[in-house]
Parts: sequence; structure tokens; C-alpha cells
Amino acid sequence: MEQILLETKLRHMENKEVTGDSQHGFTKGKSCLTNLVAFYDGVTALVDKGRATDIIYLDLCKAFDAVPHDILVSKLERHGFDGWTTRWRRNWLDDRTQRVVVNGSMSKWRTVTSGIPQVSWDRVHPQQVCRQHQAVWCGVVDTLEGRDATQRDLHRLERWAHVNCMKFNKAKCKVLHVGQHNPKHDYRLGEEWIESSPEEEDLGVLIDEKLNMSRQCALAAQKANRVLGCIKRGVTSRSKEVILPLYSALMRPHLECCVQLWGPQYRRDMELLERVQRKATKLIRGLEHLSCEDRLRELGLFSLEKRRLWGDLIAAFQYLKGPTGKMRRDCLSGSVVIGQGVMGLS
Repeated sequence: MEQILLETKLRHMENKEVTGDSQHGFTKGKSCLTNLVAFYDGVTALVDKGRATDIIYLDLCKAFDAVPHDILVSKLERHGFDGWTTRWRRNWLDDRTQRVVVNGSMSKWRTVTSGIPQVSWDRVHPQQVCRQHQAVWCGVVDTLEGRDATQRDLHRLERWAHVNCMKFNKAKCKVLHVGQHNPKHDYRLGEEWIESSPEEEDLGVLIDEKLNMSRQCALAAQKANRVLGCIKRGVTSRSKEVILPLYSALMRPHLECCVQLWGPQYRRDMELLERVQRKATKLIRGLEHLSCEDRLRELGLFSLEKRRLWGDLIAAFQYLKGPTGKMRRDCLSGSVVIGQGVMGLS
């Protein structure tokens, strides 16, 4: 029943354009990769033009638990959902209680008045990208007008949070200054200053102020090597039937997740990633003395460089046939480049 209701609501939201193009979480045809590519394509385009740009990462405190039920239902009504749907939702949320049990001791029952599975954001800026409980904003700040506009948008977000009974986790809100001659302006969120950061992890991808992806490549290789160490220590078998599935399921995702954004540009970074696969395949019994190319051929594997090319082609095709005509026009006009890694454009 919940699945039927979900599909109906999503169809209504799509037809009525309730959410903007910047919403990627829980959106059909979109993913972490489309989120990152769409946003950082705009960032790199600005930086390539010599514009100083600030990226502000915002995080909501306990987003899933804090949204009041009455506000949620009122927004459903405001966005044109039929009366039966809104009444069903209100009935499902009303009179819910919960208690906490610790070591056999139980708290009193308390009424649950807040908590939803997903947070909706009002659009603030075309370069805002919305996630489950985060928003990422960027804008040109090489002029006083641009910096003032950024600060005004932050004030608007703070007011939006207050009206919707939400709070920002201001310790996790950061600003990343990119582009040449960036004035590194300080911004406030409410009464508190947002801390500047030389690098931030965005959906698992490390973004630094120079938009250089070498650190991300090193981080991916480090994570995969840690998994390899666990496999060496915890798995006694060295057979192909055991090691190869473990490598494919546990190690390789670290080397390929959203790689269409951060694909290595330097030969040293490419070699760093390939070295991880070489060490994993060399672990298999009977292949230790073969060359890397022979091991890959024996196992039916490709080099990571060839797999990236394969992934680039798939991502480009999916982007071209994307869920909206706007995405197709953007891609056909050449505003999105997939294959070199978006971050490599700078």
C-alpha cells in the first residue's frame, strides 16, 4: 500500500513540478553521480572563466526527525495533493507514540509530533543542489554585489529553517573558496560564522579548493587498500572463486564510485589506482608469477582505465537520454563533459 501511494505521490510531484531540477535525492533517473556532475559542471565553468566562486555546504540537524507533522501535511495540501491522500497521511501520522527501553528500564510513552522520510527544500539559487538533508550552494563572489547576494541567500535559508522548525548543524556547515584571486569572504548563518575549509567531502568525493582530484584518487586507493588488508588477514583461502568476488564487491566500488566526476587526470594517479587492482589479483593462488596483463586476461578483467572509459560511455548515454528535455539540451550544447572527469576541466 505504501509503495502504491509513493508512486502516485511521485507522479503528482513530477507532473506538477513540485520539486526543481536541483533535487536529486529520491528522484527517478538521478543519482549521486548526476548530482555531482550537474553541480560541479557549473562550478568548473565559472572557474574556467576566471571567476572567484564560493561553495557553501549546509547540513540540517536531525533532518529526518525534526519536521513537524502539521507542516508536512499543510505542504501536501498547498502542492495540490487530493484530500484523500492528505487525510490518509494525517491519519497515519496522528496519535503516534514511542518510548525508550534501556537494559529493561522503560521511559514513559511520549507523543511523536515530528519526523518524515524526506526533506523538501525551496529553491534559493540555480546552482543549489538538494540532497536528503543537505544543500550545496555556489555563486560568483569576485564582486561586492555577489558576496552580498550570497549572504542574503543564507539569511533566507536561516529564516526558512526557523519557519519550518528546523535547525542547521552549523558545526558541519562549511565554505570552500575556489578560483583565482578569491577574496575568501566570511559568511554568517544566523548569528554564527561559517567556517572556511580547504577541502570538503561531498557525497563521498573529496573536493579541494584547487579542484584537483589527486587527493581523491589517493583517498580511494587508501580505502581499497584497507579492505585488501582485511581480506588478507581474515580470509585464508586464496582461490579465484573466493578472492575475485571479494575484490569486485568490496574493493573495486571504492575505486569507481562517481569516478566519472573525479577520474584521474595525471598518469601517477592512474598508476596509483591500477596498483591496487594489481595487488588484489596477485593475491590469487596460481597467478602470483604472471604479469599483470596475463592475470587480468586469466580472470576476465579489464584495466581500471578501460573500465572508466566504459563507464564514461554509459554515463554519457544516460545523460543524453535523461529524464527531462533540459538535461538533453544541456548535454547536446556541450555544457557537460563526461569522459575526462568534470573536475579535470579546470
